[in-house]
Amino acid sequence: MLIEIRDLRKVYEMGDTQVRALDGVSVDVERGDFLAIMGPSGSGKSTLMNLIGCLDSPSSGTYRLNTQEVSTLDDDELARIRNREIGFVFQTFNLLARTSALENVEVPLIYAGVSRAERQRKAKEMLERVGLADRMHHQPSELSGGQRQRVAVARALVNSPSILLADEPTGNLDSKTGEEIMALFAQLNREGNTIILVTHEEDIAAHARKRIRLRDGKIVEQSTHAGR
Repeated sequence: MLIEIRDLRKVYEMGDTQVRALDGVSVDVERGDFLAIMGPSGSGKSTLMNLIGCLDSPSSGTYRLNTQEVSTLDDDELARIRNREIGFVFQTFNLLARTSALENVEVPLIYAGVSRAERQRKAKEMLERVGLADRMHHQPSELSGGQRQRVAVARALVNSPSILLADEPTGNLDSKTGEEIMALFAQLNREGNTIILVTHEEDIAAHARKRIRLRDGKIVEQSTHAGR
């Protein structure tokens, strides 16, 4: 099992009030899964994503990633896990503005201490894989929204992470471009990548084979589908 989450809780102190952002969530993710986490604003889906992505620590419960218990790790250890195990794709792309697509994709490899020649080779390979071989020397301002998100996907995958974690990845795209990005995710999943997608859109979640729906910090529905 790639991910084992048991009775995960996250409580925020807001003055004299306690807010239960997550309230006893348990979920398993196997290698090669394509999981959509769904729910309205305030349901806890962003909190769950942050915990899965090792961007935050739970108040209680356990989270095992690749057999390692990560819910008790300190910030430095969480950062190492993030760099090694998780590739992030965000709604806002988060690309460096005056930097080429190739250099953007190289960034995680710089942090990993990979040599310049190897960085360029891997980054070119990833841009080819997402269909941007002819755009690798363009800056983000010279790319369409869909192309920018493809650069972000290539950057997320360049370290060969265990999980591709996508937070509303089509939120800033028109519906046609969003469908193209989801088709790319489906292709990457068929090639063996484990994908966890956070979305509030039913048509986007329909691409995933497994879906969980959150409400008030609890899982209220779990289902398995064929996917598109």
